[in-house]
Amino acid sequence: MTNAQPTPITTPPKGKPKIGGMARKEERSFYLFILPWIIGFLLFDAGAIIASFGISFTNWSALSAPAYVGTLNYSRLIADQVFYKAMGNSLYYGLGSVGLGTIVSFLLALLLNQNVWGMSLFRTIFYLPSVVSGIAVAILWIMILHQDFGLINSFLAWFGIKGPGWLVQPQWAMPSLILMSLWSAGGSMVIYLAGLQSVPTHLYEAAEIDGADTFQKFWTVTVPMMSPVILYNLIVGFIASIQGFVTVYVMTNGGPANATLVYGLYIYRTAFINFQMGYASALAWVLLVVIILITVVQFIVARYWVYYEGDLKS
Repeated sequence: MTNAQPTPITTPPKGKPKIGGMARKEERSFYLFILPWIIGFLLFDAGAIIASFGISFTNWSALSAPAYVGTLNYSRLIADQVFYKAMGNSLYYGLGSVGLGTIVSFLLALLLNQNVWGMSLFRTIFYLPSVVSGIAVAILWIMILHQDFGLINSFLAWFGIKGPGWLVQPQWAMPSLILMSLWSAGGSMVIYLAGLQSVPTHLYEAAEIDGADTFQKFWTVTVPMMSPVILYNLIVGFIASIQGFVTVYVMTNGGPANATLVYGLYIYRTAFINFQMGYASALAWVLLVVIILITVVQFIVARYWVYYEGDLKS
């Protein structure tokens, strides 16, 4: 009787695993495609970012030599009531515009994901507004939201309803900007549409076999499979909205009574109207920290609702 020899246990090699020729080719292609962005970032952005951090520790009017003041600009933020107002307005606008935009763009993508004649034309029509210049859009919406002869108030007047002063009353100014943000819903819609078309059809077929109706298929198949796309749009959309400036500057310039004074506009006023470059740089770096914290929170919360195909969760 012979004793069976134990099978030797092999440990995986340490270090970076070897990749094949095709993978190396794809890796080189990846770096080649992002090289223009890296070069542009190093030439035009990196220096300005580093300089702004140094300027945030100075008192500089851009008309005289900067004077080092240490952390005075950052401690000044604590007592600046306008800072809290601008930050609150930006968060309000970000939550409202991203939340409403996510719902509308996702519903549009569901509607435009149907296989009917002329759908490509409808997709183009809904996407085109998102590529129009921000200033042109702002001027258009000033006319739409005008208190006396605007399109919305004229429509309400047909039913005997007197429309509010959308851009001149503090309680309506920010909701007006949030409503206007739906103009660019087509950009997110295209991303959702691409995600919907990548959902495997066999999942819907399996749900039908289990007796799922339309809503159940949407909630148990579509939403989980689209959750990574939703997370991406939430993160990118919130970062963009909290830095909003152009449309607010053109439409309301922060009024009335600072009701629409968003953070980006406050930085602009501080730097180029009050010529307080050091304090404006400190405001900008605080905004960066806030964006990073909000993004981290979004990733942490995403663990509980975002599903990635192949994940094994207990």
